[in-house]
Amino acid sequence: MNRGVFGQRRVVRLALTLVALGMTVAASTSDRPAEAQSASGPLWVYFGTYTNRGSKGIYVSQLDLESGQLTTPRLAVESTGPSFLAIHPNGRNLYAVNEVGEFGGKRSGAVSAFRIDPATGNLTLLNQQASEGGGPCHLVVDRTGKNVLVANYGGGSVSALPIERDGRLKPASSFHQHAGTSVNPRRQEAPHAHSINLDRRNRFAAAADLGLDKVLVYRFDPKKGTLTPNDPPATAITSGSGPRHFAFHPKKPYAYVINEILLTVTAMNWDAEAGTLTPMQTISTLPAGTTGNNLSTAEVQVHPSGKFLYGSNRGHHTIAIFRIDQKTGQLTPVGHQPTQGKTPRNFGIDPTGHFLLAANQDSDTVVVFRINQKTGELTPTGQTLSVPMPVCVKFLRPQQDE
Repeated sequence: MNRGVFGQRRVVRLALTLVALGMTVAASTSDRPAEAQSASGPLWVYFGTYTNRGSKGIYVSQLDLESGQLTTPRLAVESTGPSFLAIHPNGRNLYAVNEVGEFGGKRSGAVSAFRIDPATGNLTLLNQQASEGGGPCHLVVDRTGKNVLVANYGGGSVSALPIERDGRLKPASSFHQHAGTSVNPRRQEAPHAHSINLDRRNRFAAAADLGLDKVLVYRFDPKKGTLTPNDPPATAITSGSGPRHFAFHPKKPYAYVINEILLTVTAMNWDAEAGTLTPMQTISTLPAGTTGNNLSTAEVQVHPSGKFLYGSNRGHHTIAIFRIDQKTGQLTPVGHQPTQGKTPRNFGIDPTGHFLLAANQDSDTVVVFRINQKTGELTPTGQTLSVPMPVCVKFLRPQQDE
């Protein structure tokens, strides 16, 4: 009799525990960025482009994570120069820079806000705002989903644009003009902010400036939408390097910047409390002895596992592969994978870490590679997609209407 009562109580307690656990898991999952939620099932894949040579805007495809097959890309929305994309954490909105030199009658590019159709993946323009600097080339949505941060290459500046509850953009709430030059008179005659990235805690933004040979760090307040120069405000990279894109390690206190002019990657220690970067290693992205004209780097990304780092070489038409030492953050070369196209401007690694999609800007193709989970090496899957002037690759798990 008593054992039956006690047994019933244990069942009730177990049921309540499972319910609570389920609620916790659901809550924690909903708080994660939309791109990180895509552990299984199909993914939308968005391609930002330069609207030349037949491109009309942003294109979309769908990736089957079981087979690795992609559908034929189609136009998701017409837009001018939507080169780089970012997706809101709720998965309902997408933002794109419009890489133009003039907007709204002033020397500024633009940022466009789009609503994502959960059934088709198509995009609908909500509004546009000035980026407050010419030639915006990179952007990110903060982890609270309240702001878009933008890097303006032509203007040499960064800005923050608040996001309305419906996904629309407000005018910039924060703006910082970079100043100075570096040693290359042709490429570094002025500041050229080339990327902006947020750390895992959403407290600091790192802006790689090609023209200054610096990574500038800003304290970020998502509630106010403000960027404030950190103390110290920047970390210097070797003169003439041309820092371009930047990546924080997903788990460890490391960060990496790929240098466009000297074709190197600089590994750095990251102090998440002070917001400071300390360079510890610089390594070439090219095989030893490589020479040639029109060589430069573009994208850099850390594999979701944190074990590997990838960087794209334009002119050499390869993806450089490195192994990351988990204890030191330093890099060891693994090899170089030809992208089977020309000028790999950008690439995307799907959230599960199984596939890398290389965007070959000058051959109008996106080529799919399978990632070896033990070595980081890339193997072509045989799939080549036709996308005009692809610049950026972003993934999103299709959302369901509520």
